Amino acid sequence: MLAQKAAGPLRRRLVQILVTDPEPLMFHAEVVRRDGVPAGYIRAASYGFTLGGAVGLAMIDAGEPIDQDYLDSGEWTVQIGGAVYPAAASLRPMYDPGNKRIRM
Repeated sequence: MLAQKAAGPLRRRLVQILVTDPEPLMFHAEVVRRDGVPAGYIRAASYGFTLGGAVGLAMIDAGEPIDQDYLDSGEWTVQIGGAVYPAAASLRPMYDPGNKRIRM
């Protein structure tokens, strides 16, 4: 673990994915693409009512360090069935990332 930390940001990370279209549902194993290139797949998903779309966790493999800048600089999509939908990617929880609701 210490060697991984010393090497800098990880090149394989668990990332939160939100499909920006409120209609499709994700379950698991949907392909996640960055700039049209497969980058990983959904490990677990459900509908995020507070986020207004399907949300899931994806293991992303990249040939470069994965940080929020890497996620923000790419165009993310998810293939659900035979269709491809735009998505957003984040390392932090998309709902209440500061845990403010939990401190009410």
